Amino acid sequence: MADRKPLMAGNWKMHKTVDEAVDAARNLADRVSGASGVEIMIAPPFTALAPMADALQNTRIGLGGQNLFWEDEGAYTGEVSGPMLKSAGCRYVIIGHSERRQYFGETDETVNKRLKSAIRHGLIPVLCVGETESEREAEKTFSVLDKQVGDGLKGFVADELKTLVLAYEPVWAIGTGKTATADQAQEAHKYLRALIEKKFGKDLAESLRILYGGSVKPGNAAELMGMPDLDGALVGGASLEAASFSEIVLYDQNP
Repeated sequence: MADRKPLMAGNWKMHKTVDEAVDAARNLADRVSGASGVEIMIAPPFTALAPMADALQNTRIGLGGQNLFWEDEGAYTGEVSGPMLKSAGCRYVIIGHSERRQYFGETDETVNKRLKSAIRHGLIPVLCVGETESEREAEKTFSVLDKQVGDGLKGFVADELKTLVLAYEPVWAIGTGKTATADQAQEAHKYLRALIEKKFGKDLAESLRILYGGSVKPGNAAELMGMPDLDGALVGGASLEAASFSEIVLYDQNP
């Protein structure tokens, strides 16, 4: 099996002013300064990106955007492009989060266009996929993942996806307090890895990191990360406080 370095990513969504974000980032950086064998990323609101990039220089924490538009520039009021994210200090970008799909009309087709832009500009894309509660109850989880991965990665070849990170986020577990059991998460992750192997070959499937997102907390991080196909976490609410997110990052060093 390929050596996949875990990625612990915090999605701050629409939380924190610039000052609050910088303070939280510095606090987190202090708490995780001794972390080894793990990558750490925070995706704050766009307004805080540049100040946080300054605050996080020479720390273990990388910066991510919560979204990007597929054009580099133009008359697209309110949008942010790949070059803008890069210039603000970003290394990562989240694409296709369920909240973008649910509230802002994101589709697998627009996900595909955003992904192309991210890769073109050297950003590490964290592509989110996952089923709703009704889809899971109807036993459509795998067919939903098939479509999201198939359409989202349409037109790509394996060499273009070397930096891709997938994030499995069962929509019914985001912000609800519900969490997929470790076995449920592993089942979905194993399926996703097999899907990537079928479409793009064994090498990419073995090197691809697949994160779990959905009410990850300090209390369940170690059990989830113990699953063979879980390579990190995309954390929402528990990433807003440095104390709780650092415990998740240091899941294997907690007593």
